[in-house]
Amino acid sequence: MPLPSVHFSHSRLLHTMLRVADLDRALAFYVGQLGMRLLRRQDHPQGRFTLAFVGYAEEQEAAALELTHNWDPTEYQFGTAYGHVAIAVPDLRRACESLQRVGVRITRPPGPLRDLPDEWIAFVEDPDGYRIELIQRAAASAQATTPVSP
Repeated sequence: MPLPSVHFSHSRLLHTMLRVADLDRALAFYVGQLGMRLLRRQDHPQGRFTLAFVGYAEEQEAAALELTHNWDPTEYQFGTAYGHVAIAVPDLRRACESLQRVGVRITRPPGPLRDLPDEWIAFVEDPDGYRIELIQRAAASAQATTPVSP
């Protein structure tokens, strides 16, 4: 396998972009439910779209999520290559219980991975149907054995 280009030796991931149908609804989910912060918002009247960058730390420190909202009504279809966005959480069971209380759809209840018993995961769905994986890597034994029902 060839060595990576020297031009990428000090690179880092900046952001991942998701198209959203309703920016306010998406911000309510990512900021209000998942606890991210709105890092910056850019309206582009000429192009008729808005970009909202959300994340857990400033963009100079960590990758962000770019929510792109096109102003004109458009119907989006998922590509077959989309997988999910993953977020580390300290207490997976409580995170899912909190999300479920406010109506977030849990598509895979919290539980251990078959091959990695110290890593627990769950999947939730954002308002546009994107899958978000929640991961708790350490202290899986501290998890309650009662699963959150979807």
